[in-house]
Amino acid sequence: MITLRYHVISLAAVLLALAAGIAVGAGLLDESDAATTASDANRAEVSPALAGFDAGYATLTSPGLLRDKLKDRTVLLLTTPGARDNEVDSLIENLTTSGARVTGKVELTAKLLSPSNRQFAEGVATQSDPQAATAASAYDKIGAAIARGYLATKGDGALDETSRTIRSAFVEGGLLDPDQDPETSAQLALVVSGPSGASAAGEGTVVSSLVTSLDAGSQGLAVVGPVSSGENGVVNAVRGSDAAANVSSVDVTDTGTGRVSAILALVREAAGQSGAWGTSRAADGPVPN
Repeated sequence: MITLRYHVISLAAVLLALAAGIAVGAGLLDESDAATTASDANRAEVSPALAGFDAGYATLTSPGLLRDKLKDRTVLLLTTPGARDNEVDSLIENLTTSGARVTGKVELTAKLLSPSNRQFAEGVATQSDPQAATAASAYDKIGAAIARGYLATKGDGALDETSRTIRSAFVEGGLLDPDQDPETSAQLALVVSGPSGASAAGEGTVVSSLVTSLDAGSQGLAVVGPVSSGENGVVNAVRGSDAAANVSSVDVTDTGTGRVSAILALVREAAGQSGAWGTSRAADGPVPN
């Protein structure tokens, strides 16, 4: 099993090569080249020195890699209950560096992400957004309604009565919790998940069922999370679903360089190109290029 320490070093090396204009293959993060004798405790351990190096490197290189890549674009952050505040804050900083305007931050609550509440959430969606009723499945209806309330494929992002009604219904129903309620609709969406855990399997199933409709109602969407989310968490679920063809993913947001990669993935989404990046479990290599 690859070590998280190896992720830190490898991702920094990848971004260094990227910043220098060198093409890098996916093999750099091949688990077959990594040590396999580490204990579970060691796999979760990153020394303060390495963590400091990674954070410092990301801070120094992110302006050159991200500047103006999302200029004049609007982005909505959607978080799962386990998303870590420090990772979310860092992603917002990187989005700002890229020239994007973050319209707001909204949590997909545990109530929404529990499969047992599917019927209730479907009812909220169809009652608040009549057009959502035409969608194929329950989660297609729910995703379409959330997209109608918070995202847009075109226009200036101005809210209308329907979008306000949807927002109010989902918030009052305890399905969404706006930490920063968007004043406009956003063009792009970044879904930020937390590490794998007891609830990750159910959350992953629901998120992977929602994101296709969310993507269709926007100009692009990426799902990102820490290393463990790509093993058996939300990111892994998305990659194993039909959504993987249209939605990008990154599974290394617990590193500074990984959070830069997350924004580069959204840049690719804005250009109409989807992929999976991060660890060796990512089909398209370490970082978007």
